[in-house]
Amino acid sequence: MFRTVTVGIDGSRESLAAADWAAREARLRALPLRLVNVWEPVPEPMGREPVLGPATGADGLDGRAGPGASGETGVGRVLREAADGIRLRHPGVDVSVAQLTGRASEELVRVAHEGELLVLGSRGLSGLAGFLLGSVGLHVVAHTERPVVLVRAEERAEDEHAPGATGAPSALAPFRPVVLGLDTVQPDHTLIGFAFEAAEVRGTPLRILHDWRPPHSGLRERPGLEADLDADVGEVEAGTLHEVLVPWRREFPGVDVVEESRRGKAAEHLLEASRDASLVVVGRRVRHAPVGAHVGPVVHALLHHAGVPVVVVAHE
Repeated sequence: MFRTVTVGIDGSRESLAAADWAAREARLRALPLRLVNVWEPVPEPMGREPVLGPATGADGLDGRAGPGASGETGVGRVLREAADGIRLRHPGVDVSVAQLTGRASEELVRVAHEGELLVLGSRGLSGLAGFLLGSVGLHVVAHTERPVVLVRAEERAEDEHAPGATGAPSALAPFRPVVLGLDTVQPDHTLIGFAFEAAEVRGTPLRILHDWRPPHSGLRERPGLEADLDADVGEVEAGTLHEVLVPWRREFPGVDVVEESRRGKAAEHLLEASRDASLVVVGRRVRHAPVGAHVGPVVHALLHHAGVPVVVVAHE
């Protein structure tokens, strides 16, 4: 595995926003950036129509004007112009390009395994925060075992930062917190480590949310006793969360950690927290089942409704 930040690109607005986010992340992590385009041949007489991208409602990486295009047109120009733009806007970032041929979903999963993380663009919902995520993006998230980042088409560098002196978001202001959704029953070191590193390179607090559900009991008709039970369970859950994070606090002493153990639904709390975050990190448990991979309800909700970049970290 090469330590690179890889981004899928086709020249669309969403993929260019993803490329800029990936360039900023590459600079933060001192890693090279790799721009990848996937051309998917289409049998005649269908011709070379886009198989992904704005025309189909999917997210990123269409196959326009693949091999055989005359002169500097099609994907060759898409990659060159994208790389030139990144080098101009992000001087010092080591940028390379790769043109691949095959099924976009399969090639993206393959290149994801070759790098540190894969970044994909996704069109934002018009007038609403969130993503419009297509089948290719969902397939990649569900099948790769490397971190995948989804970035909205409207994402700007200043959106990740707190308001500046004028009260408006500014790229010169400190980063907003990184938010991590964590399950304390089977906490995974890959997921936790990624979130701590993301907060460390940004010099921002890490806000860790753990949600729990009260045990079923026969106290529904006795509100006072039910409240006492919730308080007891909440104290135990908060203590468990703290214990899980003790070694990580020692490993990352410079990261300011905010622990929140709350009763309720994880997706709702994470979406609420995302409104003041630079990045949301969530895990996807790898399930080797006959029906195939899936992303789970919490990840699905975040990928469709979060207004900030979302990182999905696969783990056992």
